Amino acid sequence: MRRRALLTASLAPTVIPASALGLQSTVAPSRRVTVGLIGCGNQGINDLKNFLTDERVQVVAVCDVNRQSPGYWNGALAGREPARDLVEWHYARDQRSGSYKGCTPYEDFRDLLRRPDIDAVLIALPDHWHSIPTIQAAKAGKDIYGEKPLALTIAEGRAMVTAVTDNNRIFQTGSQQRSDPRFRKACEIVRNGRLGKLHTVLCGLPGGTPDFGLTRDRQAPEPVPPGFNYDMWLGPAPAAPYAPGRCHVNFRWILDYSGGQITDWGGHHPDIAQWGMGTELSGPVAIKNGQATWAKETLWNTATDFHFEAIFASGVKLIYSSRVRQGVTFQGTEGSVWVNRGAIEATPLSLLDYEPGPNDVRLYRSSNHSRNFVDCVLSRQQPVAPIEQAHRSITIAHLGNISLRLGRDLQWNPATERFTNDEKANDMLSRPFRRPWSA
Repeated sequence: MRRRALLTASLAPTVIPASALGLQSTVAPSRRVTVGLIGCGNQGINDLKNFLTDERVQVVAVCDVNRQSPGYWNGALAGREPARDLVEWHYARDQRSGSYKGCTPYEDFRDLLRRPDIDAVLIALPDHWHSIPTIQAAKAGKDIYGEKPLALTIAEGRAMVTAVTDNNRIFQTGSQQRSDPRFRKACEIVRNGRLGKLHTVLCGLPGGTPDFGLTRDRQAPEPVPPGFNYDMWLGPAPAAPYAPGRCHVNFRWILDYSGGQITDWGGHHPDIAQWGMGTELSGPVAIKNGQATWAKETLWNTATDFHFEAIFASGVKLIYSSRVRQGVTFQGTEGSVWVNRGAIEATPLSLLDYEPGPNDVRLYRSSNHSRNFVDCVLSRQQPVAPIEQAHRSITIAHLGNISLRLGRDLQWNPATERFTNDEKANDMLSRPFRRPWSA
C-alpha cells in the first residue's frame, strides 16, 4: 500500500498486517502503527524500549550515522546495529523459530523517510539535528515523537511548529513529566487558585558538565573511527575536527550543538512551570538578573552554574537556577507546592488532598507518554505534550542563554517572538546552517 506524501488529519495511518512481517498479533491491522527510529543513541534506545512494549507498534527501521561504538551513557555501546539487534531480539521471542529479520538499518534519515510504509518516526538526535528531520518528516506525512529540547534555536522551533501544523501531523515531545500524575496534580493545585495569588515559581535544575560518556579526557582531535559518518553527524553545525568528547552523549556541553543544562532540562521543569502558570501558549516579557559561570575546557563551553529571572506579564517571576532546590516550586499568597520526579510536597499539607471538581480546571490525563502518542496517532487528537507548547517552554531556556551570553537584561515580545530594541539579541534567535543543509 502506498501513501500520499501528505495526509489530512482525518485519515488513519497506513498499516502493515502483522502476518506480512512474520509476526503473530492479536492487534487488528487498523490499530497497528509502523515506526522508524532516527537516532540510536542514549535516549533513542530508551524510547525504542518503551515503544516495543506497545502491542500496536511495529518497529521496521532504525537509523543512525554511527554503526556502533562506545561513548554513550557511562561509556556504553550504541548505534544503528545494536538498535536493530534489540528490535529483532524483541520480536524473535514471539516466533516459533526463535529468530526474526524485519528491521532495516539506515545511515541517512532521508532514506528512512522515503519509505511509504512507515507511519511515525521517533527522533532522538543531538539538539542541532532536531529541526531538519522533523520538518522533512512532517512534509513526508509522518507523525513524530521528538525528543526534548525541541530545537537548538527559537527560529528552528518555530519552523518545526509550522511544518507540523501545516501538514496536519501529530507531534509528541519527549517531556515525559507531563505524563506523571504528581506533576499534573501540582499544576492543577496552582491552576485552580489553591495557592492564592501566584507570585513566584522556582525551577531548580542541575549544574555542571557531567562526563556522561566518559570522554572528558578526549577533547583533542583524533581520527574518525570506522563506521561513523562524522560529517553527517556535524550536519548543519560548523565544520570541526572529530573528538570523542564532542560527540554522542557529551555533545550537550558544546554551544554549537546544545545549550548545556539550561536547555537539556529546559523541556522538563520549565515546561511544568508553564503548565502550572497557564502560560503554555505564551511566555515571559523580560529576562533579568542573569549570572553564570561557563565551562572553560578544550571543547566544552556551556554554563556550569546559572541563575536568571523570567518575568511574565502577570507579574509572576520564574527563577531559573542551578542554585535552588531541584524541581518546580510554585509559591502563592496562601501556600506553596514543590514537585520533582517521584515526590510532591505542599504547605499547608492539606493541599495534597485537593481533587478538581466538575467546574475546576482538569489538565490532560496521560499515564504513559509513549502510549499517549500512539493513541493520538490513531485518534488524530492532540497529545499531552504538543509541539507549540514545547516550543514555548524551551524558548525560556533559549532566552536565558542569550541573556547570559550577552551579559544583559532583555525585553521579549512573546507574540512576535522578537526582542525589543536589541538587534544583537535578535541575531541570536537563529544560527546559520552549514552547506548543503537548510531548514
